[in-house]
Amino acid sequence: MTQDAKASRAIEGSESEAAPTRNFLALMLGSIGVVYGDIGTSPLYAFRESVLAATGHNAAAREEAILGILSLIIWALLLIVTVKYVVILLRADNNGEGGTLALMALASRALGGKSFTIILLGMISAALFYGDAMITPALSVLSAVEGLEVIAPAFDRFVVPLSVLILFALFAVQSRGTARIAAFFGPITLVWFVVLAIGGTWHIAQNLTVLAAFNPLHGVSFLFSHGYIGLLTLGAVFLVVTGVEALYADLGHFGRGPIKMAWLTVCLPALTLNYLGQGALLLATPAAIENPFFLLYPQWTLLSMVVLATGRYRHREPGGDFGRLFADSAGDSTRPPAAPRYPPYFVGTVRGCRS
Repeated sequence: MTQDAKASRAIEGSESEAAPTRNFLALMLGSIGVVYGDIGTSPLYAFRESVLAATGHNAAAREEAILGILSLIIWALLLIVTVKYVVILLRADNNGEGGTLALMALASRALGGKSFTIILLGMISAALFYGDAMITPALSVLSAVEGLEVIAPAFDRFVVPLSVLILFALFAVQSRGTARIAAFFGPITLVWFVVLAIGGTWHIAQNLTVLAAFNPLHGVSFLFSHGYIGLLTLGAVFLVVTGVEALYADLGHFGRGPIKMAWLTVCLPALTLNYLGQGALLLATPAAIENPFFLLYPQWTLLSMVVLATGRYRHREPGGDFGRLFADSAGDSTRPPAAPRYPPYFVGTVRGCRS
């Protein structure tokens, strides 16, 4: 074998080894844009609503309250998203597919047939799914556009009409499919998470006290010392995990590995830093409760932040998988499960990146 032939084989081998890595990174980027679109929007409103639930609109939040709320937020992200979904639920797939109705199919097969209780639970889950689909887009887009009020209070009367127009535009592109949506929104959402991390890190550096929120005792103490108000605040804290069901619902599109890696390396660190940064800002400037997210950033960046917060939002509704999984779960549970169908953009990549 000539030297040129050996060199050619070596190059082909290195390219074939690099292909799975490129596919994995492409799926990871796509999952950031599709799977984590909702939960990445939560910093716009979740921390503010949690603090207001604890203190009301007329009282400044004290340090122990802020640390308690931050602790609840951090541990909600760790326990609900990381442990429940990433570590446990992503392993409960139905032939590579996820979602509530995939769990119905698994439960039906485990029990050896149909069960009224399982079907009833599936119907309740479907109703909750559609309820979330109605509420979350309006809440997220409205919170993003409200940043205009921080730039100039005169924009207040334009917030609702502009939000309606943006919602119409966003839902108009839903029919383009997961592949095109992921290719477009993936890079934009990655920039969004980077910006979240930068804004939070700057303010954490000004007040390292907020790092104490990693101690879960602050959250537990807050709940026990505030009684009924603590429970109301806990309800607001759960806004931070809005859209977490997407991790499991979109399992068939991206695979377990890319979704897990995107959360652990990009989304979780960025969200944690941003929430801690908002807490540090509020400790230094209690008046920032007006809009702690946008006030993290310099005045000259606010318009760009409003555009980025609005433009990167893509509400994910896996309608095709929803309908198909309903048919699978409601049908004969003894027949072989349907093979998962992948978007054209991801054909040949998901199967190699599941674990």
